[in-house]
Amino acid sequence: MSNTASAQDYLESILVLAASKPAVRSKDIAEYFGFSKPSVSVAMKKLKEDGQIIVDTSGYITLTAEGKKIADAVYNRHKVLLSWLKSIGVPEDIAEKDACIMEHIISEETFEAIKRL
Repeated sequence: MSNTASAQDYLESILVLAASKPAVRSKDIAEYFGFSKPSVSVAMKKLKEDGQIIVDTSGYITLTAEGKKIADAVYNRHKVLLSWLKSIGVPEDIAEKDACIMEHIISEETFEAIKRL
């Protein structure tokens, strides 16, 4: 799952939520995306099996070093792409949606070129 856009989005959401909450649970992620808790639970199980998150006995979710590395990279791409899209006149709501898509598919070469701008 870790190579999919969906897994990357889940990891990124844990990173973002952890910055504003003392603890992250599946229900927080479900609310963040507007998904059902059962779908998030299935994804969390897979991320746990892949060694990218730890879920403690209270249901609190934390990123492992591998999960954090992926989440940081995706979040960095998102921030750079969002900033760039807004700088070229894309309205913020559209830029946000487009950055979410682009962060997963853009080549490293193109991303580096955008960063240089």
